[in-house]
Amino acid sequence: MAKGVWIVAEQRDGAFRKISFELAATARKLADQLGDEVCAVLCGAGIEGIAGQLGKYGVDRVFVADSPALEPYTTDAHALAVAKIVKENDPAILLLGASTQGKDLAGRLAGKLATGLATDCTDVKIVDGKLLALRPMYAGKCYAEVAIASFPQMASLRPNVFPATENPKAGAVVKFDPALEAGQLKTKVIEVQKDTSGKVDLTEANIIVTGGRGMKGPEGYAVLEELAAILGATVGASRAAVDAGWRPQSDQVGQTGKIVSANLYIACGVSGAIQHLAGMSSSKFIVAVNKDPEAPIFAKADYGVVEDLFKFMPEFAKECKKLLA
Repeated sequence: MAKGVWIVAEQRDGAFRKISFELAATARKLADQLGDEVCAVLCGAGIEGIAGQLGKYGVDRVFVADSPALEPYTTDAHALAVAKIVKENDPAILLLGASTQGKDLAGRLAGKLATGLATDCTDVKIVDGKLLALRPMYAGKCYAEVAIASFPQMASLRPNVFPATENPKAGAVVKFDPALEAGQLKTKVIEVQKDTSGKVDLTEANIIVTGGRGMKGPEGYAVLEELAAILGATVGASRAAVDAGWRPQSDQVGQTGKIVSANLYIACGVSGAIQHLAGMSSSKFIVAVNKDPEAPIFAKADYGVVEDLFKFMPEFAKECKKLLA
């Protein structure tokens, strides 16, 4: 009989991604309602030493596959390793992050486990002993409640939505052999190009300052970079700005970019197309700055400023600097 709430933890360069702790805390909450334990699967090379950190957020046991074949991440290697240990233990629930890596892995894993998957969930709960997941549909126009009829019941959780609440448990490390053979691995990483700017990834940022078509050009983003430096924020961009070549694609927020859930989201010169709103509407507080009072973004914003952003933002940055001094 399927039993236990499991997560697939994410690490990069030997350090956990924030989503891993959010998954662990959420799994603990679900497991307490079911009277079950929480287990995590961690894959990589040289990562056994960090596995115990998950115990701080409610994980009872961490199954670790430590192999050179699992670093850097490839879909086929990680899917094989996770599927092997999951099949051997038959958990009731399996949670992943709806991060770049999690989205890539979740679909392949659901196929290998022959089960259903609720993606990009903003809430999960236990109803009548089963997992019920809430996920946005049609660019956030409505929400669907999804139940998975097969086991494990799989869901991927949107980063920055679920709190990483501490609830210390044993975090016991259990090593397992992923039994990966060279003939099973069809892909390999030739080169890794890293962002060396040191900025927080958009999906994990608590504060995001985004610029749209109203920035007028790449040089316009200087005012946003200044504010971001003061607030400790990450700068994003709309698809229009990325398509114009003003910002790299990695900065794009929206349905075809990154889905974010910041505590504070400041949209500057962004009209508010439905595709952009789909990527940021779950943010807690939304501030819009636009000189067009009819811009659709104002319908979604908690606070709106109708003004030329190039007049308003430098003054706003000055006031923020004074307040934080």
